[in-house]
Amino acid sequence: MTTVKDYYATLGVDRDASPEEIKKAFRRLARETHPDANPGDPSAEARFREAAEAYEVLSDPQRRARYDRGDTIDLGDLFGGFGGGGLDDLLRSVFGDGGLFGSATAAGSTPRGRDVLTRVQIDLAEAAFGTPVDVKFRTAVGCSVCDGSGAAPGTSPETCPTCQGTGTQRVARRGLLGTMMSLTTCSTCGGAGKVVAVPCEECGGRGTTQEDRSVRVEIPPGVATGTRLRLNHEGEAAGRGGRAGDLFVEIQVRPDERFERVGDDLVHRVVVGIAEAALGTTIEIPLLDGTSRDLEVPAGTQPGWVARLPGEGMTRLGRRGRGELQIVVEVEVPTDLSDEEEDLLRRFADLRAQKPAGRRRRWL
Repeated sequence: MTTVKDYYATLGVDRDASPEEIKKAFRRLARETHPDANPGDPSAEARFREAAEAYEVLSDPQRRARYDRGDTIDLGDLFGGFGGGGLDDLLRSVFGDGGLFGSATAAGSTPRGRDVLTRVQIDLAEAAFGTPVDVKFRTAVGCSVCDGSGAAPGTSPETCPTCQGTGTQRVARRGLLGTMMSLTTCSTCGGAGKVVAVPCEECGGRGTTQEDRSVRVEIPPGVATGTRLRLNHEGEAAGRGGRAGDLFVEIQVRPDERFERVGDDLVHRVVVGIAEAALGTTIEIPLLDGTSRDLEVPAGTQPGWVARLPGEGMTRLGRRGRGELQIVVEVEVPTDLSDEEEDLLRRFADLRAQKPAGRRRRWL
């Protein structure tokens, strides 16, 4: 008895699935089950073949109609309707020339320089209000002798003989499914489509040389340590007609002894004496912009009392307004009392009906 395969279940779609849903399901399964994605798994090819078989039947309106009626499908005719390329042409019809995993360089594309990461240190105030900084780094730049072409003066790059200028080449892979073709970046030209017959003596045919660069970067207000800014096409040059990579500038904010940063808020800690806390006082508070203001500490202030100054904190990155400045007041308890100070405190304790410990013996 012949068992009829459930192609809908194989692809994980309903029986009324649209052609686009069937194609989407096969794309997902093909990437999951392809032998190249499952090295060392001998069953991968069989699973991939089953998914391809289900898609080949259900993607063709006539075959799908026959399958839905229960008619017999001649499996020997599968993969034969794609110009003789079989499974390879089937995959190309689904994924395009970029291949199953999209890793090959597309025809006519140009190489791209690598991205560059550099770090810059700024003060807390600069992080709050923004500042321009000059970022210096060493990277590849276009060769000044050959103008980045890589070819010696008076010559020009030639069309790559391996890929004929496409930047890609097809590689055959034999397996249980037969011969499968995959598209890869050309090994001769590296995807550029051109080769240099007579290389430039200055850059050795690369089209780039190493130099020190300086780029002015506008640091936006509100950045924090770890913030990365991206400058398009300011990274490493590719040479030979390629595009430069990007420059990433990572911010490091120097600690400020006056303030502790908590998100968009700042915390400033101040210490007052017992008498100041009990009777009240006025203290000078530093502000982030370099100025200061007076703060009234009310009589009877307890340790840990917090005053808040809205709008005196950090600028909110990418938003309007600033956080708040929190002033935390701590009360200092003296540990080195003189005889006179101790007498005054004991008199105060008597008035408050407090019972401090007895006098400590002082050694001469």
